[in-house]
Amino acid sequence: MAECEHDHDGPEGLSGHHLSHALHDAEDRCVRAGERMTQPRRRALELLLEAGKPMKAYDLIEIFGEDGRPAKPPTVYRALDFLAKLGLAHRIESLNAYVACEMGERNHAAAFLICDCCGATEEVEPFAPEKVQAAASKSGYIIEAVTVEAHGRCGACAS
Repeated sequence: MAECEHDHDGPEGLSGHHLSHALHDAEDRCVRAGERMTQPRRRALELLLEAGKPMKAYDLIEIFGEDGRPAKPPTVYRALDFLAKLGLAHRIESLNAYVACEMGERNHAAAFLICDCCGATEEVEPFAPEKVQAAASKSGYIIEAVTVEAHGRCGACAS
């Protein structure tokens, strides 16, 4: 990624009441799905929500312990896999990173705009996910997840 020579109003993560509310909503979603929000799962989601941007698993491992100690990699990877499975987070393959879902409770295809200059990432509504589903059905595929990644430059980097 190129170094930007201009300021960005980067994404701001959640804190305070907004963070507590998001974590409470996630716990409710787990209960409704018949799952448990374990402490490692909650901590991984908390860190993603606080960051407000994609985070690599090893960056999460380094800051995972509330006492400042790193976590064991399997603990974090299992938590991230769970969050992605439940739709509370998404994996952005091209960045090898995870980000908290911004689209709420409904199941959806994930689409991301990714700036190749500054790294800004924005989750957006994907274009025509029903067409992907129709094509899959026609071919006999059962889709479990769809993630669209569009790379380019954000408004600040493009100008």
